[in-house]
Amino acid sequence: MTQIIQNTLYLLTPGLSVHADGLALRIEQEKQLKLSLPTHNIESVFVFHPSIYVSAPSMHLCWERGVSICFFSEWGRLLARVEGVPQGSVLLRLAQCRAAGDLARTSALARQFVAGKIANTRWLIGRTARESDAESDTNVLRNLGDTLAHLLRELEKSPDDTDIIRGLEGRAAALHFSEFTRHLRPALRTKFPLDGRSRRPPRDAINSLLSFLYALLRHDCVSALAGVGLDPFIGFLHAHRSGRESLALDLMEEFRPAAERVALTLLNRTQLQANDFTERDGGAVELSERARKTIVAAWQQRKQEEIRHPLFEMPVRFGQLPLIQARILARVLRGDASDYTPHLFT
Repeated sequence: MTQIIQNTLYLLTPGLSVHADGLALRIEQEKQLKLSLPTHNIESVFVFHPSIYVSAPSMHLCWERGVSICFFSEWGRLLARVEGVPQGSVLLRLAQCRAAGDLARTSALARQFVAGKIANTRWLIGRTARESDAESDTNVLRNLGDTLAHLLRELEKSPDDTDIIRGLEGRAAALHFSEFTRHLRPALRTKFPLDGRSRRPPRDAINSLLSFLYALLRHDCVSALAGVGLDPFIGFLHAHRSGRESLALDLMEEFRPAAERVALTLLNRTQLQANDFTERDGGAVELSERARKTIVAAWQQRKQEEIRHPLFEMPVRFGQLPLIQARILARVLRGDASDYTPHLFT
């Protein structure tokens, strides 16, 4: 499978080979031509399988023409990035730093990250409301969706103040988690109680499960940002702290509801059960080894699922979405696009 999105060539099919052909890249499979692409039409090549061969001459052509080659595992982890003497990357990072010091630009990006999260939380709530057999749950969830819609309108009118924007995100998250167990089948709610969000350490099974999935998502976002040349530590919504990948946390926001959907599916289908969680001294709840394997398998399966991208109107894998959004963000920071558009699930 080969795709071109946002001037990025994605190589997904095992056994492909990449060769230089003049000023073009020649993509072959079993010595049969699949695609020939002039290098002036692309910015990056993303390679997603260890059996995909990229010849030395094609690498030489790419770094001469300013095209980076990023090697990922099958599941999206960045393994290596090949490019010539850095040129565009440092300019992009300088643009990122300038934007981070500009209150209006920082607020605009932070507002979009939060808008994406709230809109996708409404998507998750709406799905459960439609699927629920209990009228009481449906009514509560629909009212919650209406409240979040009001917060979206408030967010749109909010001043250029990241503290206010963070406050609106916090209100939306608190409302969501106050009714989170309504996403579970009624028989499971006593087995998996939830009293708000707890992180370090997670104090119940649901928080333990969500923290693990968020960690997988965070890793994917760091890889995506590094893959397009952005600094994962210089963010806009999340405050800067030593060792905190603030931009990766920003990018995560719009994808958190999708990770939550995976968590709820695992619980509702009883792929995870109460005995998969163990409470340790001090109140921390840990996942069993079997649970971790089950979660990783479900997450990787989700990343292989195809959806139709609303902007590009073409099928893409879920696992490609952070890379696509990172590329959109890079275009905004370089001034090639005016506004960042979060990915909205439908």
